Amino acid sequence: MRILVLGGTLFVGRAIVADALRTGAEVTLFGRGKTGTGLFPGLPRLIGDRETGDYEALRDGVWDAVVDVSGYVPRHVGQAMDALGDRAGQYLFVSSHAVYRHTGVGPGSTEDTPRRPPVRHTEELSEDTYGPLKVACEDDVVARYGARATVVRPGRVAGPHDPQGAFTYWVRRAARGGRVALPADPGQPVQIIDSRDLARLVVQLLVDARPGAFHAVGPDEPTTLGGLIETCARVAGTEVEIVPVPPGERPPVFPLVRPDRSTQQRSPARARAAGLPATPLAVTAADVLAWDRACGEPPLDVGYSPEEERALLARYDGAVLDG
Repeated sequence: MRILVLGGTLFVGRAIVADALRTGAEVTLFGRGKTGTGLFPGLPRLIGDRETGDYEALRDGVWDAVVDVSGYVPRHVGQAMDALGDRAGQYLFVSSHAVYRHTGVGPGSTEDTPRRPPVRHTEELSEDTYGPLKVACEDDVVARYGARATVVRPGRVAGPHDPQGAFTYWVRRAARGGRVALPADPGQPVQIIDSRDLARLVVQLLVDARPGAFHAVGPDEPTTLGGLIETCARVAGTEVEIVPVPPGERPPVFPLVRPDRSTQQRSPARARAAGLPATPLAVTAADVLAWDRACGEPPLDVGYSPEEERALLARYDGAVLDG
């Protein structure tokens, strides 16, 4: 199988390329050539820039499938499809759970949950526009490719090489052990998808030429935020005591904290039936811990610093959260 990956040298794309190569696929990368230049030596690399609309490198070549990891606004997707013409068999777009409406969604929601209205009047990515822009991208792929269009909607992705650090924060914090400040309900549900499971699903969907939309969520067993922290501690061989602190003491975005529980209880049934694996959370945590330590534990820009956490624990030790 000949696969073109639009992106593929950072986190999710890197995992997809690695899994595609595992199956023996012929992979071509398209990107700016500025990141991951040492990865996947020998693979064809087509240089272009989606921001400037430079797709000249895609004017030649034929592929059985395209994986769009780096499309965030409709222009990205439309220009890529225009450049490819009829020289691509299947178009798989990596979307997001941000496409869904925020209200009226219960536990176990499926891929048929109502989406937010599409947005096309801006390319500025924000909390308000990111999901609706992805909706517009999905719509354009389906309109152009029809039964050859596939949409994968990942939840929170975790694994080695994660540049965002949300899961890494808790892995690293649990590995230090001791009293852990948690500005949320420890019973909040959490859905984590291992990047390698996401990649395996993507590649299997390409192999099967399967159309439609699919949730990529995990792990297999329901998990709470408190349970995730304790799992990370067990993997690291430490002991933790979770100390709830008031939610008002956290910034607007805090690692893995979500005010709407239903967004962390989506159904993986359709994706499981299509081949989504279920790596145990402990395995993902162990691999992230090893990777993070091998990298020298670089600074994270999420969560509390050790100094902030110590101050919070001193003020709120023993606090009980409402609800």
